[in-house]
Amino acid sequence: MKKIFQQSAFILIRELLWRCFGNKVIWRRFFVLVAVLTVSAFAFQTLVHTCLVLPDRPFGSHHRTDYSLLQSSSSSLQSEESLKEGTLQKVHLTLTNSVISPDASNKLLQSFSVEQENAELESRVQRKSSGTASKKDTNIADTTKGVVSLSPQRHVPKQKHIWLLPPNEALVLAKREIDHAPAVNEDPDLYAPIFRNISVFKRSYELMEMTLKVYIYRDGSRPIFHKPPLKGIYASEGWFMKLMEENKQFVTRNPEKAHLFYLPYSARQMGLALYVPGSHNLKPLSNFLRDYVNKIAAKYPFWNRTHGSDHFLVACHDWGPYTVTGHEELAKNTIKALCNADLSERIFIAGRDVSLPETTIRVPRKPLRYLGGNRASLRPILAFFAGSMHGRVRPTLLKYWGGGKDEDMKIYKRLPLRVSQRMTYIQHMKSSKYCVCPMGFEVNSPRIVEAIYYECVPVIIADNFVLPFNEVLDWSAFSVVVAEKDIPRLKEILLSIPVRKYLTMQNNVKMLQKHFLWNPRPIRYDLFHMILHSIWLNKLNQIQTLQI
Repeated sequence: MKKIFQQSAFILIRELLWRCFGNKVIWRRFFVLVAVLTVSAFAFQTLVHTCLVLPDRPFGSHHRTDYSLLQSSSSSLQSEESLKEGTLQKVHLTLTNSVISPDASNKLLQSFSVEQENAELESRVQRKSSGTASKKDTNIADTTKGVVSLSPQRHVPKQKHIWLLPPNEALVLAKREIDHAPAVNEDPDLYAPIFRNISVFKRSYELMEMTLKVYIYRDGSRPIFHKPPLKGIYASEGWFMKLMEENKQFVTRNPEKAHLFYLPYSARQMGLALYVPGSHNLKPLSNFLRDYVNKIAAKYPFWNRTHGSDHFLVACHDWGPYTVTGHEELAKNTIKALCNADLSERIFIAGRDVSLPETTIRVPRKPLRYLGGNRASLRPILAFFAGSMHGRVRPTLLKYWGGGKDEDMKIYKRLPLRVSQRMTYIQHMKSSKYCVCPMGFEVNSPRIVEAIYYECVPVIIADNFVLPFNEVLDWSAFSVVVAEKDIPRLKEILLSIPVRKYLTMQNNVKMLQKHFLWNPRPIRYDLFHMILHSIWLNKLNQIQTLQI
């Protein structure tokens, strides 16, 4: 067959050359020849392709029709199987009060990928346009129920496209999903020993990424609103505000789609603008915030709809809790992310509010500067602290361990000049096994995060303090919490920790570090996302069991 086409092509080309160069060009014949040559080329390619596709069949054989029928029937069978598989996936996603195996539930909970969801949306459209598809789905669903009932019993909640649901329904479904989180033993991005329950955290975090939308009120003038402080020990509220207002993944401009509402004020800026130095009167701050919330409630319907329970604020200043006391609903219902997470004040509500890490940012353009520390064998100092002597704990600490009473315990007021010339404050932390983090005027201390940055095991001394992200992190895995009354026994407590346990804790601090970093462009599981996740998780924890 190839020889025939080669001879035909040769004759056509020879005729074309003779017509063009041997005689006077006749353009009509020329174009006819070109057309014939083009059609012949297409026909040749088609026939050669057919021969390559069917190498085992002779060209022109009577089996060609049978093979095409077989191929079409095979493709139709494959399409029916794919339809069944897609419908089975839908049945798995929509069955209520069904029993499936644990392995099946893992596959079920992993079925939220974008490709499968797009495929299901397309199949829904096809079923609406075709009247016969519903009968097939019913038969397949009946078959699936029979197969599923053979598996070990486990209740799995009904699933839908969670981001397509109204906000309240999406939150209820997310809560249900977390309650049935699949078991996770290892994850390349997470270190299980530092979490209370890595399975719950991972599933909750995934649902947050998939679902959460936050509406930011544009009301309020600078500097109290929308002007975050990015430097100093109160930088956490500023960095969160900055990154939240720049975010495109979680922020929505449509409040009807929002699951949470953010009040973007700075407690630090409020103190600078409204507090009268030396007055010891915080009422102007609480009254100002009260009037702001009342204005929001009068202008928009969202506060009154839930009495503020789906609103949140982030305040790192020591006065943060006291700024909310002028408004009853703000104090009791709103989710408050506070650095001053003191239970004894009865303003911070455990389980609803979020303990915010207190971070010291010295250079806003380089928030990750000085990270890291010496390995365990190069940490000769048992415990280190240097700082001002305010509050009830630090003078007691200095009384028992300061003034060079013990060579292993480096406890100072301010770091003396003669000492800092040999070894700076940061070098002390990088060279110490344990970094003592006593409370000051309030329970939190920036030294906790500094210890994590410099890979030093933090020793936390602050009664009634709810530790940051306590709802998801297991602080016993990477820190030592000492009661205030046990300060005289501090060295004894630290020396009683076995070397193997200390090495584990110090390694856990290294693995924890990524969750306490401010990145100019947020990345998964960093401090911005951890704060937002704790707000999200505590909102879900407010959902009553009866709704589920």
